[in-house]
This record gives sequence, C-alpha cells and structure tokens, in this order.
Amino acid sequence: MTRRLLHTTAAVGLTTMLVVLLGAAGAPGAASLTARALVVSDQARRYLTLAYGSRPTEFLGCMIGQVRGPVVYVRRIAPADVDPAHDTRTHVVPRQTCEAAGWQGTVGMIHSHPGGERCFYYFPGTQVASSDAAAFAQQPYPVDAIMCGDSIVWISRDQTQRHVRLTAGPLPVAADQPPGNRVHTGSRLVGRGE
Repeated sequence: MTRRLLHTTAAVGLTTMLVVLLGAAGAPGAASLTARALVVSDQARRYLTLAYGSRPTEFLGCMIGQVRGPVVYVRRIAPADVDPAHDTRTHVVPRQTCEAAGWQGTVGMIHSHPGGERCFYYFPGTQVASSDAAAFAQQPYPVDAIMCGDSIVWISRDQTQRHVRLTAGPLPVAADQPPGNRVHTGSRLVGRGE
C-alpha cells in the first residue's frame, strides 16, 4: 500500500512539473517556460517585413497566437500602443500592455533594431544580459523577439537565444560578422525556430 502511494505521488509530481515547464499542450495562452520553436505565420512575416523596412525608429508589436507545448505559434503581429515621444532609433516604450490595448492571446513582444545592430539578448561570448534580456525578464510572456533584417532573434524562459529566418531562398554568406554583433540580409543565421 505504501509503495503504491509513493508511485502515485511521484507520478502526480512529475505531471505537475511537466505542465509548469511545458505549458498545458493545446491550451490557449498557456505559458511555456521551455519554448523550443517559434512558428511565424505568413501574415505575421509580411507585417514584420513591411514594418521593418518602413520605419527609421524601432517598432514594437504584440505577437498574437498560442502556445502548444514547446511550440509558440504566432498568427499575427498587432501594433503596440506606443507614444511617439518614446519611440527612437534605439529605444521604444509602450503606453500600456498588449492586453490593456485590446490584444488578447498575446504570446510575446517583438521590436526591431533598425540597421540590424545589437541583435542579441546576451552579449556575444558572455552570459551578460543586454537591456533586451532585462526587459524580457519583466514581462509575463513566454517569448520575446527582435526583428533584425531578414531574421528574428528570439528568446524563451529557458534563456536560450534562437533565430528564425523570415525569407526563403539561399542564404548568402556575409563576410566577418560574428554572431550577435550585426544581422542583415545575407547574415550567417540559418535556423528555422532553433
């Protein structure tokens, strides 16, 4: 009897830990602490491409979608409520949260780095957090992303930085651009969610 109780308790504990770490699979808005893939819809890709090329300052958006286990699906990007006085080439601050602005189903925030500079959450070769990593730590969402040229650099709660390429086709190799310093069309980033 005691052995059976021990096994049952262990199973319940393991299940609880997996739900907390992976999110409830299929539950809308379930927060995954270990997102391993970011799937971006064609509509969201088109919006990001247009927004990135049309603004000399950073843009900020709400990634609307859902979390299913370790996968974050982004259906669309909704514009964040930003005060123009707090939107510069190197900094952007929202007036309110995505939910307060009326965007339900937010799975993360995305902002751009015009010119594709400093597209990283941790300084290259270190574990020193950038201001983007510090801002993500204060958010309730499972992922955060930076739009950099033809790629998205993103991070989840497991603190692992990943890349998603927005364009199809061959990837030209750029000369001497260490990962983390600059990301432009032709960067060395090759990844589909990881």
